Amino acid sequence: MSVGTSSAPGARDARHPSAARPGDLAELGIDPDQLPDGLVVADEHGLVICFNAAAERITAVPAADALGQRLDKALPLEDLEGRRWWQVTDPYGGLAIRVRQPERNLLLPGGREVLVSARYVRTAPTGPVRRVVVSLRDTEARRRTERSHAELIATVAHELRSPLTSVKGFTATLLAKWERFTDDQKRLMLETVDADADRVTRLIAELLDISRIDSGRLELRRQPVDIGAAVGRHIQAYVAAGLPADRFLLRLEQPLPDLWADPDKIDQVLSNLLENAVRHGEGTVTIDITPAASPREGEDTGTSVTVSDEGSGIPEESMNRVFTRFWRGSKRGGTGLGLYIVKGIVEVHGGTITVGRAPGGGAEFRFTLPVSAPAYLT
Repeated sequence: MSVGTSSAPGARDARHPSAARPGDLAELGIDPDQLPDGLVVADEHGLVICFNAAAERITAVPAADALGQRLDKALPLEDLEGRRWWQVTDPYGGLAIRVRQPERNLLLPGGREVLVSARYVRTAPTGPVRRVVVSLRDTEARRRTERSHAELIATVAHELRSPLTSVKGFTATLLAKWERFTDDQKRLMLETVDADADRVTRLIAELLDISRIDSGRLELRRQPVDIGAAVGRHIQAYVAAGLPADRFLLRLEQPLPDLWADPDKIDQVLSNLLENAVRHGEGTVTIDITPAASPREGEDTGTSVTVSDEGSGIPEESMNRVFTRFWRGSKRGGTGLGLYIVKGIVEVHGGTITVGRAPGGGAEFRFTLPVSAPAYLT
């Protein structure tokens, strides 16, 4: 790819290592068209000498039309208040010590938003501007993030409204008409309030987990974990709640390596996967715990847990969306955040998780954790 350059007189005078022409990028083995962001470069006269393919795509202006044009004509940007950005910033005649413009949202003709940052290349700290290097980025990724946050807020508001309405209704009724209810009626209403409060608590915990996962601040408190016993406790809880014991099949392959992990976080993973299998699957829920190759370099062994059911399974076209926010396998309730959190917890442990079709036709979730033993034990 050849990068067009202007023929402005004096364009190659006072060369400086940081003021290389875009045409010199080829000498460095860099093709501007391979850059993921839009790149627009103007020379000391304000004429565009580089307009890469990403800039063409973002602005919908052909490079042939932009090269040789004045920067403010080739890239007519306005701020969100309607002011012409190049007149406001005045890169060539403005503050002599300014070297950059931080990234901000600006508008292209037609009102399309674009993220723009600029660098002023000078031969001396207060010398004239030799190059204006402009970076352009599409705002679509930011819009997707904003939509995701908006969806999260809407989902949380919806999920909170139901239990809080119930709590408010029952407590207001009890306070206003306490003497009219029997003890059994009072107990039933208080049990409902207690269950709804637990639901709100779980939702808030999910939100905190998502925040920590997204920001990389999910902390682990590793200690020895008996993964077989942990699964057994969950099964006993389901049986105590009324499910038949033969609904579950736990198979352990011995010997298992010692596993060091955060027991609370592993319980959360197991709870989500088993609840999905019970709620959305059918038939026997099978849990296989086996030794496996460690997903972490430098470790030989790990522990693998597979949870499968005999239901209809997950449609093939949905497999790649299972671990995203708000994915729901059915309309049987839930926030659609559980599997997103499960993936985050497994990965912060250094593990991997996959989804597929079980031998019985249902869904099969398999996660593998490295042993992660402390250094003094290895």
